[in-house]
Amino acid sequence: MIYEGSNLHCRRIEGDYAELVLDRQDDKINKFDQHTLRQLGEAVHAIATEPGLRGLLITSNKDSFVVGADITEFLGMFTLDEGPFMEGLKAAHSVFNGLEDLDIPTVCAINGFALGGGLEIALACDFRVAGPKAKVGLPETKLGIIPGFGGTTRLPRMIGADNAAQWIAGAKEYKPEAAMKDGVVDAVVADDKLRDASLKLLKQAADGVFDWRARKEEKKGPLKLNMTEAMMSFETAKGMIKQKAGKHYPAPVKAVQVMQAACNKKRDEAQEVEMKGFYDMAKTDVAANLVGIFLNDQALKKISKEHGKDAKDVKVAGVLGAGIMGGGIAYQSASRGKTPVIMKDIVPEALQLGLGEASKLLGKLVKRGKIDAAAMATQLNMIAPTLSYNDMAGADIIIEAIVENEKIKKSVLAELETYTRDDAVIASNTSTISITLLSEALKKPERFVGMHFFNPVHKMPLVEVIRGEKTSDEAIATTVAYAQKMGKNPIVVNDCPGFLVNRILFPYFAGFGILLGKGADHVKVDKVMEGFGWPMGPAYLSDVVGIDTSYKAGQVMAAGFPDRLASLSDKTMIDIMYEKGRYGQKNDVGFYRYELDRKGRQKKIVDETTYDMIKEHAGGMNDFDDQTIIDHMMIPMIIEAARCLEDGIVSTPTEVDMGLVFGLGFPPFRGGAFKYVDAIGLDNFCESAEKYADYGNLYKPTERMKAMAASGEKYYKF
Repeated sequence: MIYEGSNLHCRRIEGDYAELVLDRQDDKINKFDQHTLRQLGEAVHAIATEPGLRGLLITSNKDSFVVGADITEFLGMFTLDEGPFMEGLKAAHSVFNGLEDLDIPTVCAINGFALGGGLEIALACDFRVAGPKAKVGLPETKLGIIPGFGGTTRLPRMIGADNAAQWIAGAKEYKPEAAMKDGVVDAVVADDKLRDASLKLLKQAADGVFDWRARKEEKKGPLKLNMTEAMMSFETAKGMIKQKAGKHYPAPVKAVQVMQAACNKKRDEAQEVEMKGFYDMAKTDVAANLVGIFLNDQALKKISKEHGKDAKDVKVAGVLGAGIMGGGIAYQSASRGKTPVIMKDIVPEALQLGLGEASKLLGKLVKRGKIDAAAMATQLNMIAPTLSYNDMAGADIIIEAIVENEKIKKSVLAELETYTRDDAVIASNTSTISITLLSEALKKPERFVGMHFFNPVHKMPLVEVIRGEKTSDEAIATTVAYAQKMGKNPIVVNDCPGFLVNRILFPYFAGFGILLGKGADHVKVDKVMEGFGWPMGPAYLSDVVGIDTSYKAGQVMAAGFPDRLASLSDKTMIDIMYEKGRYGQKNDVGFYRYELDRKGRQKKIVDETTYDMIKEHAGGMNDFDDQTIIDHMMIPMIIEAARCLEDGIVSTPTEVDMGLVFGLGFPPFRGGAFKYVDAIGLDNFCESAEKYADYGNLYKPTERMKAMAASGEKYYKF
């Protein structure tokens, strides 16, 4: 044995060759934490001093190669001063450089994921062979940082500046064929031949068939571009990437700037530029918040796994109510969940609409090359339309997705129950109506649960699983597991009007209503809130959701929380829009007008009549500065988030924040509602809220929030 550690070992194979095996003993995956990097450094040193070696093969004993760095260590690392920070980073670089500088050829056999540091160790090798299930990439900019183990130095020297900018700034995972096309991997072979093929390549390199020394030197020298070519390439890339990433996400542009600044330098000098760029990004709030989102996502998965541990397997599902939502749920069940689904409605036209929605979504996958026509036909055939309740008898779970009306839902649910097995779970896709209230229509309320999907179903990652007063643990577990099977992120919430996400959303809308009642320009409000980081402002969001939907849901919410959501005036702009039949995108006029562009997509157009309506409603127009607009919108939302936590709707700030990120598109770079208020400081937040005390409870922080503010307490420890 050349080297033996707890996370990797190296031994001689076939006499003159060495195999370094990555095999972390305390985890199911390989990742680079500080301990593993130290062992890797020790192993590289042992290999360098081992006499008589002709080549090194690097493999993994896990299902994946290396998934990346240990992100749980990032936040602690980010707090370090520049001296110790850079010292640690240089130590890591010396390990990868030591591997690259070995005076023997090196080949890496990539099975499964090789992301971030996992790809960077592969880039330090001379050759790379991938299995068919491999996924490779440098996703660091998703976390607000840039590659830190030599990625911005080696990749452009291997595949060119343009491709490297796309790989690093785009932060995508690439399949092996695409990686081979760009030159990141040298060959793709079957899994059962991966090690043998990699070893064969290593022997050929050692025998001089392939010039491995030239490869090393190419990565260690300057980029082969003259000044004009470099300027054109990098400046073009920066412009395109800046436009796509937006002002709130600086890491993609920083990565290109680092590559540009280092392009005429040799490896070690280029890495100095990379390390400084990595440090600069690590010290941003954006990086801390995005890493926090990643860690919260991992925590949420653990919570969901616990909720779903006693689930009954869903072999057949049912959707009651076709149309866009029902069709979207059926599509998700068939395409991602690989679960047959029976879709019922009362008229053939509705079934055709639902099937059409599923067919349209599958067709897009075919167009993008994700599936072929045969797979589309197979998945579409998994959706069985029916007009009869009798066909629902074999379903393990049935999701009701009809109109958002309590009386109609109760009537339909009561009828549905008579046709289902006693052990089948019945779920409602209601967005606001109490699950406990709806369960009154059922003889077995213990098997009834809320399963709230967000629209569009295929894009929105969140599903709220709502526990009514009598809902059983088994019903929750089965629904959670089914949501996960469909590729969704389930959050289990306790029952109340609006549940978690909509309960927090409607105070945000109420703040918008107050602004309009004071004569605010809805277009400016949208621009300010989009500048804050929301994917769309409240006026545009209202049009997308549907003014009629917001109006009806708003009535439910106002009845549920009259002390803060009952109208502060006789009428709101949503009421007025609804009365005038301006429902938003669904009938081409709401706060904005909508026309089809050349590609057949709805284009938003400012409608002057909306200003006339606001003037009449408010008695004139008024201008508000950006911070006043943000305060009106965000203060009630954050206070309601705190109420949800204090009322036990969910148990942790993590669940609230991830619900808002996944369900509403809360700006990820801000980390979530509680991370945002932690950054402001609860004392400053409560002081700002005092300015709006005249609006009552909507803007009144809870007693718990005030106590936390007084003691300097935060919602998060990191």
